[in-house]
Amino acid sequence: MTDFTLPLLIQRMCQPGFYPHPVTEPIQLIQTHVSYVLLTGDYAYKVKKPVNFGFLDYSTLEKRHHFCQEELRLNQRGAAPLYVEVVTISQTGDTYSLEGDNPVEYAVKMVQFPQDTLLSALYDRGELSDTLMQELATTVAAFHLAAETNDHIRSYGQVSQIRQAFDENYEQTTGFIGGPQTQSQFDETKAYTDHFFATQSELFHQRVEQNWIRAGHGDLHLNNICYWQNQLYLFDCIEFNEPFRYVDVMYDVGFVVMDLLAKDCAPFANTFLNHYVERTGDWLGLQLLPLYISRQAYVRAKVTSFLLADSAIDTDTKRQAEATAAGYYRLAWAAVQPKSGRLMLMAGLSGAGKSTTARAVARQLDGIHLRSDAVRKHLAGISLDQRGDSSLYTPAMSQATYDRLLALGLTLAKAGFTVILDAKYDRAAFRQTAIAAAQAANLPITLLHCTAPPAVLEARLAARSGDIADATVAVLQQQHMEPFTTTEQPLVQTIDTTDDLAPQIAAIVGA
Repeated sequence: MTDFTLPLLIQRMCQPGFYPHPVTEPIQLIQTHVSYVLLTGDYAYKVKKPVNFGFLDYSTLEKRHHFCQEELRLNQRGAAPLYVEVVTISQTGDTYSLEGDNPVEYAVKMVQFPQDTLLSALYDRGELSDTLMQELATTVAAFHLAAETNDHIRSYGQVSQIRQAFDENYEQTTGFIGGPQTQSQFDETKAYTDHFFATQSELFHQRVEQNWIRAGHGDLHLNNICYWQNQLYLFDCIEFNEPFRYVDVMYDVGFVVMDLLAKDCAPFANTFLNHYVERTGDWLGLQLLPLYISRQAYVRAKVTSFLLADSAIDTDTKRQAEATAAGYYRLAWAAVQPKSGRLMLMAGLSGAGKSTTARAVARQLDGIHLRSDAVRKHLAGISLDQRGDSSLYTPAMSQATYDRLLALGLTLAKAGFTVILDAKYDRAAFRQTAIAAAQAANLPITLLHCTAPPAVLEARLAARSGDIADATVAVLQQQHMEPFTTTEQPLVQTIDTTDDLAPQIAAIVGA
């Protein structure tokens, strides 16, 4: 039955005869606060509502046309096969059609994909996986590395630009203290962001200088990502507001991580995060991650809290909204609580299972897994998937790789992360340099020594494929572990990677 409270155009668009192509009946209508979406079977049509919320202005036909075109253009970056065209809706009398030269409205025409392919739906069915999280990380990394940046876009990386939204969030949620928000959470979350902006101006400057402020997605959560026909699509990006789209890449990353944490999927968040920073080489951007996880959770909390003041919302819905908002406020607070950093060094010959072990430890300790293979290739400026030639493995390049690996590890551990440095660390000099640096910084350090018989090492390397590591059986035959010194031995935990890893990793995590 047609809802006659809807605008006449939308009533007409709910009728099968409106469309010049076959449709699936009944046509479904989805409403948000800013748009109508008509699901017709093969295609979906999105019509923007004539609203003006300040941060979003669709109040005139001209503006709606412009932002329809922007939506089409910008979503070509992450979901080109889904976005077909901007269509003109004409009117003659009380008849509307997708033809004619008398435009009264515009719509974005999209390929209609099944709603059960949304990552949020996959989560509901328990179908998220580590493999999918790695694929998502690769997709988002490629999206960011290809994203536009210029002087205008980089200007949004200034502290004054970034903190404006944070301050607005706090101002707009004081009325919810004593409800879904607590006074202590509010005070501590705000104190963290105030202190971060006051003391980290150099970090924000570096982000601008290193071109990490880009034309991002702006709303990258699991409900705006679908996995359809064996392909991930990042759709429905922010087209209506530059400050929401011209952001640090960690803004988008923080959105994905926050959404996974809110769904109690911390291991998947860890897999996504580690794979993403490995692909981009942006490990130092992780210093901003707590800030952006908190920000994205706080926005979710704020928007959900607004339902509590809506007289049209029933009591049960309000009760659910209050509980949901409270969870997001807690997450925003928890993301910025002080954490004690530490270093963990993998050690062992090629094929010993260091990366497999390090990934498992990282998942359980929410650690940052830093692989020397990735650091080496980023230093050389070559693709991670490209096999390195002999110039990548000179003594000078190896020294530079270990130096960079340790510098990154120290920076992130000082910022409160557990950092796992994944390299052979077969030479005592490399190990002792790392131990001395950690001790000078008052950081706990552990050496995880992975072992396996030579025949197993060779078999693993012979069978290895699809990994960024270049080591071969011939390379292995040139390697040897320098014995651990008496000062190193108390720091060493040995892991037999031919045995069950689970109890061995549980002992490491417990320690």
